[in-house]
Amino acid sequence: MEWLIGFFEASGIAHLAWGNLLMIVVGCVFVYLAIARGFEPLLLVPIGFGIILGNMPFEPGMGQGVYDQGSVLNYIYFGVITGIFPPLIFLGIGAMTDFSALIAQPRLILLGAAAQLGIFFTLIMAIVLGQYFPFLDLADPNDPLRLLRAAAAIGIIGGADGPTAIFIASRLAPDLLGTIAVSAYSYMALVPVIQPPIMRLLTSREERLIRMPPPAEISRTQRILFPIIGLIVCVLIVPDTLPLLGMLFFGNLLKESGVTERLARTARSALIDSVTIMLGLTVGASTQASNFLTPRSIAVFALGACAFAISTAGGIVFAKLYNLFTRNKINPLIGAAGVSAVPMSARVAHTVAQAEDPQNFLIWQAMCPNVAGVIGSAVAAGVLLVILR
Repeated sequence: MEWLIGFFEASGIAHLAWGNLLMIVVGCVFVYLAIARGFEPLLLVPIGFGIILGNMPFEPGMGQGVYDQGSVLNYIYFGVITGIFPPLIFLGIGAMTDFSALIAQPRLILLGAAAQLGIFFTLIMAIVLGQYFPFLDLADPNDPLRLLRAAAAIGIIGGADGPTAIFIASRLAPDLLGTIAVSAYSYMALVPVIQPPIMRLLTSREERLIRMPPPAEISRTQRILFPIIGLIVCVLIVPDTLPLLGMLFFGNLLKESGVTERLARTARSALIDSVTIMLGLTVGASTQASNFLTPRSIAVFALGACAFAISTAGGIVFAKLYNLFTRNKINPLIGAAGVSAVPMSARVAHTVAQAEDPQNFLIWQAMCPNVAGVIGSAVAAGVLLVILR
């Protein structure tokens, strides 16, 4: 009988709390959305299963979680907390991204810049909340920069770029890393749900019907020179962008050079898939109920949603303003693609346009601000690192 009692006390059932149950339900919802609704399964399945995995209760001291030194998950999580995984993700993104639309239509780069508005607006909101609501534990009287660093890490969610959010959080606010990572990737995955209502609200039917000419053909030489020149210019201006943009442009050079196809294929398939699995699983597992179900985490999620919505609106409104001063009108829908969720936001802009006019093909035009947003969010992150490191 004592053996049975001891076995029960060591089981997960004996240590199961309501918080664990709630987070397990959240993980199951993520997996459901990925499988049944098709919401970015490559992101939500690993993260959702990781949330379930990380909230499996066990006896204290067993050392199985991501925060327990020596556990398998802890070793994998090392790539998240040290910022190793995000540059590798950028390498894969670069190897699968075609920058031709951006090179052919440089004026649309401005939309990618405008869509970073949510980062800085949310940064200000987080500073205000941290000052007036001490229970959120964002500020520290002994460290004046702690609130600014936390606010910057939260604000970067507005770029809708999971790797960049993780990279910044690992350096500026490690204690918020899990919450920020899950928030950023959740909003990336929910782009098809969040963006269309904002796009329809801020545009008229006449604006959604605007057709744009296809981008001009770009030579192979231009495609090869772009990642080299882009790296030199960006890093000379903001050196802290080197880890992310260095890998992004290197991956793109592998793709465009024409002589390293095998390396490019590995970067955009096996490498990025492997890193995504490890990153998603351990980020999800870091959301243990005891650390995650707090007022601060709820505030981060709310601010992240605000940041993403404002960034989406910023790109659209800037496109509408731009149209006031040019004859070659821009369909404002592609302004929403200025966030860094590649290529999800570009697909959403294209889909919303086709709902009004099935013959309106915006995907290539939308890819321009979309890839510009990737660069823009990395530059914004680099600026924040320079100021606050």
